[in-house]
This record gives sequence, structure tokens and C-alpha cells, in this order.
Amino acid sequence: MKNFILGFLILLFAVPLSFADGDRINIVTTQTIFADLVKQIGKDKVNVSAIASPKYNIHFIQPKPSDIRSVSKADLYVNAGLDLEAWSDPLLEAAGKSKLFRNAEGNVDLSQGIKLLKIPDHPLSRAEGDIHLFGNPHFQMSPENARVMVRTILEKLKEVDSVNASYYEENAKGFLSRLDQKIAEWRNLCADCKGKEIINYHDNIVYFADFLGLKAEQFLEPKPGIPPTPKHMRFLEAYAKAHNITVVATPTYYSQDAAQSLAEKIGGKVVTIAQGVGETPGTDDFFSFFDYNFKQISEGLSLSATDTSLNK
Repeated sequence: MKNFILGFLILLFAVPLSFADGDRINIVTTQTIFADLVKQIGKDKVNVSAIASPKYNIHFIQPKPSDIRSVSKADLYVNAGLDLEAWSDPLLEAAGKSKLFRNAEGNVDLSQGIKLLKIPDHPLSRAEGDIHLFGNPHFQMSPENARVMVRTILEKLKEVDSVNASYYEENAKGFLSRLDQKIAEWRNLCADCKGKEIINYHDNIVYFADFLGLKAEQFLEPKPGIPPTPKHMRFLEAYAKAHNITVVATPTYYSQDAAQSLAEKIGGKVVTIAQGVGETPGTDDFFSFFDYNFKQISEGLSLSATDTSLNK
């Protein structure tokens, strides 16, 4: 009898963590685009919610008591890592679930494996504005980076729910196959964007621009996190005219006044580039999010080019 019990305990602890039939993995993500990627892979095996509403700037989210309760019940916490979501670590501490803390087994850092852009090459000071220490953290804005993020999510789901590993693998395979098709479609749609330059509100578009071969070197913010000033707006007007820039891009959650003012002065267009799934109508999941953004930039540049030629 003793040997039977011992054998049973060895077998019990040798089995990887898995979920009973019908149970779902509870997953909290920081952003809506991450939540949708988790849904794409986990489907009916996961319950997913996102902390940050896409209607607000991700830098300044203030988690609510209900968010603390959600995190305290989560099996996994999926986030951007790096130093973008400054509110994330305090939220985890308030929830008090150590396995979800940064670098713990339940914390899924989607920056892992991403080729980061704009990594500072000099000591930073606060005089430069809100500069990110590890590189630009808005890596979700390139659809290419979804390949890396999906594989990170897949490996974690397989780890915590090994019984359904093949299910997750099949879902990931389907997602990546569709992604390949959509990337080809998006590149074709935006073929004429390559080499053109736009002005964006904040430096959150670098991965989007890199994917398209766009230039985005000037911003409505004179420094990251600093609102536009009259002096900087005069500089941008002169810069735009000198470089034949006709598109000013911005997410929905910044004031549109500065973007509209600059666009009017340079005879250009304001284009909305959403930063999160659900930020604006027609961006309900990962693929419609990028459909919307690529259509916006393609049409914006085409219309601006037409207007410019008509005014000559």
C-alpha cells in the first residue's frame, strides 16, 4: 500500500500543469492587441481581458480596483515588458500574486525576441523628455512582430496546458498562415508609401514606419511627452514645406487641434493611426486593426499627393 501511494505521488507531480476539461486559463493582458493575439491562439480554452482601454494613452493608464481583482485571479499576465507600462508593476504588487511578477513564471513578456528600434546610445537625462531606456516599446505596431509575439504566447500556453498543446499549435499555425497572406496584401496596398515622409504626434509609429519604409523623424511633440509649442509648430511648418510632407498622423486620444492646424498650414491631411485594437470603429481585432491603419496611411498619402499636384 505504501509503495502504491508513493508511486501515485511520483506520477502526480511528474504530470505538467494542465487544466481540467472545461476549465479555461484566466489571462489578463495590458493591451487590447495582446488580448486579441491570446484569443487567436487560445480560442475557447482561455478567458482574456485587457487592463488598458485603447481610448487612452497607454503611458498614463490608471488601473481600477476591479483590475486588481482580475489580476489576482489570473493564471497568466501578458504585457509589453520594457518600460512602457509604468503602471504595470504597481498593479501586480497590489494584486499580490507573486507568480505574475516581472520575470516570474506567470508573467509573459512579449518584448522577448523582438528586434527593438531606437535603443539609446548615450546616457539619458530628463531634459530629453520621456525617453525609453531599452528602446522604443511600441513594437506591436509592426505586423511582422506578431510572428514573435504569437510564438511567445504559444509556448507559454503549451507550458501551462500541455494536454491541449496540439490545439494551440494548430491555432497558431492558422494565424501565421493568414498573417503571411495579409502582410503581402498590406505591402501591396502601401507600395507607394515607401520613401515618403510623414509627421506623427508622438514617437509611437517607428515600427509601423519601418515596416512600410516610411520616414517619421519629426513629431508634434518637441520632446517625448511634451505638448506642441508655438515655436515647434513654426519649425514643423517650415520643415514640412521644405521636405514636401503632406500627412500628419495621430492616434485618437491626443488633441487633434495641433495636427489639424499644421495640416492646414502645409496644405496636407490628418490621418488617424490607431495604436490599439478597438481604439476606433473598424479595429475590432488584430487583422482589422492593421487593415484600418494601412488603408488610412495609403489613402492619406495618395489624396495628399493628388491635392498637391492639383495646387501646382
